[in-house]
Amino acid sequence: MPYRKQFINGEIYHLVIRGIDNNVIFKNIDDYYRGIFSIYEFNNTKSVEILKRRQEIRATKSRGERVSSNSDERDKLVEILTFCFMPNHIHLLVKQIKREGITKFMRKLGAGYGGYFNRKYNRKGYVFQNRFSAIHVEDNEQLKTVFVYIHTNPIALIESNWKEKGIKNPKKII
Repeated sequence: MPYRKQFINGEIYHLVIRGIDNNVIFKNIDDYYRGIFSIYEFNNTKSVEILKRRQEIRATKSRGERVSSNSDERDKLVEILTFCFMPNHIHLLVKQIKREGITKFMRKLGAGYGGYFNRKYNRKGYVFQNRFSAIHVEDNEQLKTVFVYIHTNPIALIESNWKEKGIKNPKKII
């Protein structure tokens, strides 16, 4: 079912996608790395060809050549401004570049990361709950607020009521 909300090119949105039933979607460090890889890889109008690229990298390395990380030939759907992975959900702050870019990107991210997660943990079914939520960032003040919110979100994992009581152990938080 298509996402009904119309997103505007050049506008910024705070996106949140949650694990189904608030289930954990990042069980270990490898899942977090795969999440980072996914937001990079699926931000492309072209189809993703991970296997082909891995084979090319292996061939380049076997010839003794250096693998260049400077070439980025993706045709991006969105500009990712910041992100945060929580154990059971993802926050993204993005600017839409292409028409329907946010919808296409989130569809690819959900299917791609969901497929990885299901294969890795030998499970079936949906990984993500419903559709993603999207809040249009309307001005600079809201942009500052959501930027800080996304970056401070993980603090609650370490000190649950830090907003009310302050941060007791700044070194641990950092």
